[in-house]
Amino acid sequence: MKQVTIYTSPSCHFCHQAKEFFKAKNIAYTEYDVLADMDKRKEMVEKSGQMGVPVIMVDGEIMTGFNQRRLEKLLSL
Repeated sequence: MKQVTIYTSPSCHFCHQAKEFFKAKNIAYTEYDVLADMDKRKEMVEKSGQMGVPVIMVDGEIMTGFNQRRLEKLLSL
């Protein structure tokens, strides 16, 4: 199973879409709310160079935004 991490914010529509996708595909993931956790926000920016969410990591591969086709490819679905 691949390791999936998603950096989110509560009001982010694309974050909700990504999490719904994970749930529909039974993909376990770790979520970090970057509005509530400043250390995770800093970590996200250092890893991705981006301030926007979602930032999704699949086994170390970073994806910004929600792109279902790319995510399916990263997850080997």
